[in-house]
Amino acid sequence: MNWNNKNVLVTGAGGFIGSHLVDELVRRGADVTAFLHYNARNDWGMLDDRYNENDDRVSVVMGDVTDGFAVSHAIEGQDIVFHLAALIGIPYSYIAPESYINTNVMGTLNVLEACRRHDVGKIVHTSTSEVYGTAQYTPINEKHPLHGQSPYSASKIAADKIAESYYCSFSLPVATLRPFNTFGPRQSNRAVIPTIITQALTSDRISLGSLTPVRDLTYVSDTVQAFLRMAECDSAVGLTINAGNGKGITIGELAAKIVTQINPEAQIINNDERIRPEKSEVRVLVCDNSAAEEILGWKPSISLDEGLRKTVDWMKEHITSYKPGMYSV
Repeated sequence: MNWNNKNVLVTGAGGFIGSHLVDELVRRGADVTAFLHYNARNDWGMLDDRYNENDDRVSVVMGDVTDGFAVSHAIEGQDIVFHLAALIGIPYSYIAPESYINTNVMGTLNVLEACRRHDVGKIVHTSTSEVYGTAQYTPINEKHPLHGQSPYSASKIAADKIAESYYCSFSLPVATLRPFNTFGPRQSNRAVIPTIITQALTSDRISLGSLTPVRDLTYVSDTVQAFLRMAECDSAVGLTINAGNGKGITIGELAAKIVTQINPEAQIINNDERIRPEKSEVRVLVCDNSAAEEILGWKPSISLDEGLRKTVDWMKEHITSYKPGMYSV
């Protein structure tokens, strides 16, 4: 696809993956509209210090996906919409489940309905591997049953099904990308890798929750490429496609790998505050990415070790932006 002069909107553009996606779309020549969560500080999240109000490469629209009027106004005239806006912290979903329903479910409905009204040519909706719950078999393909083990995952299952219903009911050209755990520069401390890195850079004690869960980790530039391939591929319309590395590692092994690189003297300790409720803990997530390779021609190119080196290097330069001793929910 030639992205030059394509009108593209990204919801959640100020977030971790969203900001990297904006960067790549700008690099490819798209006319990007970044839809950011309104706040009185005019904080652009991870787009701050990268773009400004005079930058003709990106138009920033402040709003809220739970406001259908704001969403409709932003989507009018767009060729392609990437929907990444969501509340994503699992621990916070135990505290504020209604917020997750409002943002993740109603927000997705607003985006889909606006795209239908304005005849958007392609919508890429963002799912998550958390919708699978603990693996009943590995690697996990797209036919694996869905299991809402947290309010967050339940809200994303609902959002995915609403996207599916709009394809089936209205022939809306929506495709759903289901990334497994993504990591890299700009990620917040609510994710495990920044949690480990920031503590290792500033302390001899690495405080974590359960060390036995297995996760499949993909570097952010590879996840961004998967989003772009979903938009470019007509065969992906109506489908949900996994994007993951296909290899699992326990949180304990991951922590040891990072600590060895940064601070070999550091101790890894369990903190009960960080442990999920027993029935809510997702034990194993390992991706079957064969559909992505077959349909999209996509597979990850950055190894875990290379991605960790890149992430550590970036976080060393930006450590003052983090609060290493604080448990971020």
